[in-house]
Amino acid sequence: MSVTAVIAFGSNLQQPAEQIRRAAAAVAALDGVRLLRLSSLYRTAPVGYADQPDFINAAALVESDWDAETLLRTLQNIEQAFGRERSFRNAPRTLDLDIIDFNGKSHHSSSLTLPHPRAAERAFVMYPLAEIAPDYVLNGQTAAEIAAALPSDGIIKLDDEQTA
Repeated sequence: MSVTAVIAFGSNLQQPAEQIRRAAAAVAALDGVRLLRLSSLYRTAPVGYADQPDFINAAALVESDWDAETLLRTLQNIEQAFGRERSFRNAPRTLDLDIIDFNGKSHHSSSLTLPHPRAAERAFVMYPLAEIAPDYVLNGQTAAEIAAALPSDGIIKLDDEQTA
């Protein structure tokens, strides 16, 4: 049985817009995963550790035949293939892929908490999600409602020319 999941993409190293495009293609090419919608790219200021380049972020809705843990492991394998290093929390990265929600289900393990515990606080997640699925419900509110309540400073929707 297929389920709908939300994946957040982020990169701020080694041509981040290209990293996001390539990562979206890698996700779309997975057996057992179908890319339904991919947002525009957004430039955002770093959160947590500020002494690093701005990020490029996006969000995708996917349909998957897998369970959440299998999807997570597969996304982590893609991150590694893109050169992801986990040096410290909120460090610069070539690619970050996070499962934000998995069919509206709650899940808690040592490797994964769903829905993502901080997603509704992060404009860099909610703005792209609201673009592609404004009525998607997360924690009892729609993506559009959550995004509207978040500050818009530091987040810029990019057009194709800005990401080339």
